[in-house]
Amino acid sequence: MIDKSFTPIGSRKENEFLEGPHSRWKEFTFLMQVFGEFFYGLRKLHFIGPCVTVFGSARFDESSPYYELAREMGQEISKLGFTVMTGGGPGIMEAANRGAKDVGGRSVGCNIILPKEQQPNKYLDKWVDFDYFFVRKTLLSKYSYAFVVMPGGYGTLDEFFEAITMIETGKFQKFPIVLMGKDYHTALYQHIQRLVVEKTISAKDIELFLFTDSVTEGIAHIKKHAIAPFGLKKHTPIKFFGEG
Repeated sequence: MIDKSFTPIGSRKENEFLEGPHSRWKEFTFLMQVFGEFFYGLRKLHFIGPCVTVFGSARFDESSPYYELAREMGQEISKLGFTVMTGGGPGIMEAANRGAKDVGGRSVGCNIILPKEQQPNKYLDKWVDFDYFFVRKTLLSKYSYAFVVMPGGYGTLDEFFEAITMIETGKFQKFPIVLMGKDYHTALYQHIQRLVVEKTISAKDIELFLFTDSVTEGIAHIKKHAIAPFGLKKHTPIKFFGEG
């Protein structure tokens, strides 16, 4: 049983919603809360510019080589003209946001409200706090022209497989995905190759992502498959509507 005294309000509401049918009023109230969170996020993030989203663990600190790799990746993503977007927390997320700030780039976060681990890092120009994981995940994807998957845990793998599934099924356009950390992800890559052998995915599906340790190779992949096909599209705020 979940200890609700340590569970964020949004998580408690999600737990209740997934228990099964409730009263019509309770279901409607939940729907309005979700709508409000989506509306707030869409308004706050509309003018952040084209993004590349970096996924990774909150648990790696500055002493980790993965932290340094993510920071370098953030720097190079910014140099391409993209805003670096992350889940807004510490660890790999902080490193990527920090890399963006190192070179004067834009840095944003979609922060999930959790009882531990997750607080907005200090390298964000702008962030949005979310109660609901599924709202956050949608907005992390909505503004992105590419995805970089660094070493991480369950959450990172969830984000990786959701992005690649959405592309494979045609729900997303064919945005590039870069899986970084060959030593860390070796077993994962071997398992994906096994999926091809078992014919649960096709051989071409393994080409939906680049598996590398090289920042240079990863950036070249993003440049080729994101900038060339899609460009860098920006929206101009309208002051009359209080946008900016």
